[in-house]
Amino acid sequence: MNDNTTQLPDIHFRRITAQTVGQVCRLSETLTAQQRDMVADNALSIAQAHFSDNAWMRAIYADDTPIGFIMTHTGSDYDDGIDCAGVFLWRFMIAGPLQGKGYGRKAMELLLDHLRAQGTTELYTSCGQGEGSPEGFYKKLGFVATGEYYDDEVELKLGWD
Repeated sequence: MNDNTTQLPDIHFRRITAQTVGQVCRLSETLTAQQRDMVADNALSIAQAHFSDNAWMRAIYADDTPIGFIMTHTGSDYDDGIDCAGVFLWRFMIAGPLQGKGYGRKAMELLLDHLRAQGTTELYTSCGQGEGSPEGFYKKLGFVATGEYYDDEVELKLGWD
């Protein structure tokens, strides 16, 4: 863990409710134009999750303030467009003004703890490349390219014991 995580507010996941869905959707508006080209709006992600039997989603909070969104998908499902037998990080975002402060890293640590508790030993994701890409963030966390692609997005994998 890096030193600044001890100074962070309480980063945690919460279910999205009818009362909080608007706030979570508006977080997408805080991203740069280049980042918005790389990640689907939270409104679309929430809608897709509701039509998937394999999606798990949560809002990311700092204390009582929503700051991001995370969504995973477990198992391959042609209808969802996910061809991954394991757990796939389908969507992840932190509000633009809060990026680079350790919140994203802490949220990923929480996700990995959640997955380890379920017996999962690897996590896949994919991302576009170029300006606004989160690829560098993922690689700093230990993800490596698999050589596979999802459409035009490079597939990355993080494994652990």
